[in-house]
Amino acid sequence: MYNFALAFVACAVVYIIGEVVSNLTKAWVPSVFVTAAVVLVGYWTVLPKTVVTDAMLLPFGSGIGIYLLITHMGTVISIKQLMEQWKTIVACLAGLAGMCAFALVLCPMLMPREYVVAGLPPLTGGIVAATTMMNKAQELGLAEAAIFAIAMYCVQGFAGYPLTAVCLQLEGKKMLKAFRAGEVKLEKTGAEVDEVNGKLVTAEAPKKKLIPALPEKYNSTVVILGKLAIVAWMGTQLGKVVIPGLNMTISGAVWALVLGILFTTIGFLDENSLNKANSYGIVMFALMMYIFDGLKDCTPEMLGSIIMPMIILIVIGVAGMALVVFIAAKIMKMPFCLSMATALTALYGFPPNAIITESVCTALAETPEEKEYLMSKMFPAMIVGGFTTVTITSVIIAGVFAEML
Repeated sequence: MYNFALAFVACAVVYIIGEVVSNLTKAWVPSVFVTAAVVLVGYWTVLPKTVVTDAMLLPFGSGIGIYLLITHMGTVISIKQLMEQWKTIVACLAGLAGMCAFALVLCPMLMPREYVVAGLPPLTGGIVAATTMMNKAQELGLAEAAIFAIAMYCVQGFAGYPLTAVCLQLEGKKMLKAFRAGEVKLEKTGAEVDEVNGKLVTAEAPKKKLIPALPEKYNSTVVILGKLAIVAWMGTQLGKVVIPGLNMTISGAVWALVLGILFTTIGFLDENSLNKANSYGIVMFALMMYIFDGLKDCTPEMLGSIIMPMIILIVIGVAGMALVVFIAAKIMKMPFCLSMATALTALYGFPPNAIITESVCTALAETPEEKEYLMSKMFPAMIVGGFTTVTITSVIIAGVFAEML
C-alpha cells in the first residue's frame, strides 16, 4: 500500500499538524517547531526514514526549490528596504560574536573542547557549517565530535523556534499598541496584502522600469517560474567565481538573493514572483520537508549521549548572544526583542524565519492593515537576519573553526 502518494500524504499530515497547533496557540508554539518534533518522533516510530525522498519532495526541495525561493525573496524586499536594514546586520554580527566568545571561554570548562569547536558553527548556521565540521572531525578521527556537529544542526531549531516566537510576539504587541493608538502610521509605498494568498506584497509605488512588464496574457505561471530559474542559475554560476585577492567564493544562494533584488528593480522579475505564480505554498512545503529530512539520522541514543553538552552549549551561546545584542541594540537605539529575533535566525535560518514571522503577524493582527504594518516592520529584518547569520557568516565561522579542531 505504501508508495509515493502515501508518502506525500504523510508529509502533508505532519506539516498540517504544525500549522494547526500554531493557529490554536496564536503562534506562541511555532508551526516549524511542532512539525520538527512530530517528524522526529515519527522517524523513531512509524515514519520511514525515506518518507521525504519517497514523496518526491527531496530532489526538488534540496535543488531548484531552495534557489527559486531564495531568488523569490529578492522580489519581496526592495533595495530601499535592504539599505534600511544595516542595523539588523550589525545586530546579527554582534550576536554571533557574543555567542562564539561566551561559548569558547565557558563551555570547555564543562565539556570536551572538540565538542565546543565542532558544535559552534552548526549552532551559528545551517547544513553547510554542520557538514564542514562533521567532515573535518571525521578526517581527524573524532567520531563523537562529528556526531555532535550534525546532531547540533538537527536540534538547534528546537531552541530557536520558541525563543524567536516569544521575541516577535512581544515586539509585535508593542507595535500594534502604538499602531492602534495612532502613534504610528503605515507608510503607503504601494505595499498591500494579497487577499488570496495572505502574503505581503512589498512593492514600492509603481514607476517606470528598465525592462517593461510582459502583458498579463503572456506572463503565465511557467513564464514567471522560468524567469526566476534564469536568475537562480546565474546565482549558481557566480557562486563558482573565486574573488581575486580574497581567494574565496561567495555562496550561490547569496548571489541569488542579490540578483533577485537587482532583476526585480530593473523589471525582469515580477514583484512577489512565487505568489504571483501561485507556487509559493508548494515550494515552501518541499523545502521545509527537505530540512526536516535532516532529522532522520538523529536517533534517541544519539540524543541521549550528547543531550547535556548540547543544552549547555545552546544556553551559554544564546546567553552570550542576548547580552551582546542587548548592548548593540541600546547603542543603535533598536528594539531589543526584534534585534534578538533577527540574531536568533542563526539557529534555523531560511525559510523558518519567514514562516515564523508570518505566523506571528497573522496571529496578532486583526485586520489586513495591521498584518501589513507588522510584516513591513518585521519581515525584511528577519529575512536579512537569516542571510546574514546562516547563509554568509556561519560558512566563514565554519572555515575558521575547522582549523581549530
